[in-house]
Amino acid sequence: MYGNGKDDIAVAMSAILGSMIAIIGGLVIIQTKIDRPDSESESDSRLLPNPMTEPSKRAYEIYVLFYTPIWIISFACIVAFGLYEDFDKWSYIKVCVGLSLPFLLQPILLPSAGAGAGSNPDEERPLLERYSFKANLWLAVYSFIGNYWYTHYFYSVLRAEYTMPAHRLNNVPIALYFATHFYFSTYHAFSNILLRKVVTTYQPNLARNILYIAVVITFAYFTAFMETLTISSYPDYTFEDRNMAYTVGSAFYGIYFIVSFPAFFVFDTDIDKNMDIDNNNNNNDNENKTKISAWDTIVSSCGYGMIIMILLDIVRLYLGIPLVVGSSDVICSLKGVPI
Repeated sequence: MYGNGKDDIAVAMSAILGSMIAIIGGLVIIQTKIDRPDSESESDSRLLPNPMTEPSKRAYEIYVLFYTPIWIISFACIVAFGLYEDFDKWSYIKVCVGLSLPFLLQPILLPSAGAGAGSNPDEERPLLERYSFKANLWLAVYSFIGNYWYTHYFYSVLRAEYTMPAHRLNNVPIALYFATHFYFSTYHAFSNILLRKVVTTYQPNLARNILYIAVVITFAYFTAFMETLTISSYPDYTFEDRNMAYTVGSAFYGIYFIVSFPAFFVFDTDIDKNMDIDNNNNNNDNENKTKISAWDTIVSSCGYGMIIMILLDIVRLYLGIPLVVGSSDVICSLKGVPI
């Protein structure tokens, strides 16, 4: 459909991602690994959280990784077989809400999910104190902000538009608020895996800090590009300039994740350390531990959300493009609006 233009995009993106990966490879070479005489050390290099010191986070991430192929395959079938052609606005709601519920309801109905042969401390916690609940809440708030506000930057800067039949809130299909939740749950689980590998493998110093930043930027750009690419065959999400959407748009979208990936990685790091606090063990080790409430979670997500919005607006101002926020009863199109 796009002829040689699409081939040029593939070449450009391969070059960009290849360069990023090469830089990461070079940074890995100059790292100093953490010296661990005892191979059974609790702080050994790992991808998933330590089952002894972070059982709640580990259970949550395993559950996300387990469910991720299910929603991806479901979406792939809908697009590949053209099932969306028969969708009305309620069909989109049913699909997107339905696919998001296994994440949203897991803290309530299956607090032990992902624990495997071990135990998940979330089972013993009140609902609002469960890590899985707070992680879902953090991502739900972030997803809402992203759809309600950030989408209009795509409408304005990239001339994107959604043309499917849809119930809308602030000119964004409501179904997408739910779809974003399961997309972002998966993205942030994988970013946690990558960042954890960095911090548990290499000694903390300037070189590791640079590697950490490089991994965040590279995975943010990769995630943004792959999402744009994988939905390119879906005709109801279009761009005025698809080449710009793939290249510049991916960098623009990547701004979300440059902020949120490291933020979510360190979110509620003391959740399992706080088991002692919950049991009223007032020893000195608990003095530096922070207990995160549901309200703290909302404030955290909103705070990082504002950082992202400011960065997006800085880019928009630099490009000299007006921000137009549409009403909920019009189709998402800014074609014809002068830049």
